[in-house]
Amino acid sequence: MSETTLRCYLVEKSASGDITAQLTSQPLSKLGETGVLIRVHSSSLNYKDAMAATGHRGIVRTFPHVPGIDAAGIVEVSDDPRFQPGDQVIATGHELGVERWGAWASHVRVPGDWIVPLPSGLTLEESMIFGTAGFTAAQCVQALQLNSVDPSSGKILLTGATGGVGILSLMILSGLGYEVVAVSGKPEEQQRLKDLGASEVRGREFLVDVPDKPLLRTEFAGGIDTVGGSALAAMCRMIQHRGAVACCGMVAGSELNLTVFPFILRGLTLAGIDSAWCPDDERAEIWKKLADEWKPENLASIATTVPLSDIGQAVDAMLKGQHRGRTVVVPSTNTQ
Repeated sequence: MSETTLRCYLVEKSASGDITAQLTSQPLSKLGETGVLIRVHSSSLNYKDAMAATGHRGIVRTFPHVPGIDAAGIVEVSDDPRFQPGDQVIATGHELGVERWGAWASHVRVPGDWIVPLPSGLTLEESMIFGTAGFTAAQCVQALQLNSVDPSSGKILLTGATGGVGILSLMILSGLGYEVVAVSGKPEEQQRLKDLGASEVRGREFLVDVPDKPLLRTEFAGGIDTVGGSALAAMCRMIQHRGAVACCGMVAGSELNLTVFPFILRGLTLAGIDSAWCPDDERAEIWKKLADEWKPENLASIATTVPLSDIGQAVDAMLKGQHRGRTVVVPSTNTQ
């Protein structure tokens, strides 16, 4: 590939409103002239990427667009003295793959402030098994710890356990010694979730078929919710005194139908998790934890690697609810 050419998965919108996506070549100049130019080694597939790949208007602001909110790669050109050619780096969140062309491409160009040096203990590919999903999971775990919910406090309730954030939350929590009760609507995944560290797996109905009361029997010291809606509302009503819930998703709904009773009678803390604009110093510290004491020994077991040329099939599976674990996306130039 010529150094003046960008190979990317381009999403376009026709004058009639039709959305198309294909692997194509574009001038490298499309990425602009300032910032740090990174040759992408690996990216990943997140739900936001799947929506961007189909032109979802809540994600894609302008067309044409390149998805990919996660990038791991090697610096080629830099106007930031903190980064030099040859440095291995990670870039996630911020405007990458949303306002700015993303990492489903041979190259990305981003401001230096968006970049974290690859920590010792992680490979570029491992960092993308984590990606934004793992980074979000780590923030959820950190939120529990900051609110004094530790392994001795009691059981942790986890929703969306087979999704990227859920499965990585489970693995991190289990590795730290927490007892995790996983909630999943996929009965065929129960044994796998137990193998990854869940002490118990309950069906989705556990958080659906609940009494219509402002408070429910306390069973859990804390929770991590990745789906939102009625599941989050039920979870908040089950948490014991001075417990905490970290919430980071809304695939099941954005409404939260609750009274104030869990908060003013049980002292519940509800911590919202925002991965895209996490403060830079905190972002770097979390990546260091993921490379060290929070890194699961069996991290690679949840990952599938897909060349960028085949990403459409993985996107379809995710949007149909058939996706499992984590998908690492590799530009075609890295598979040759």
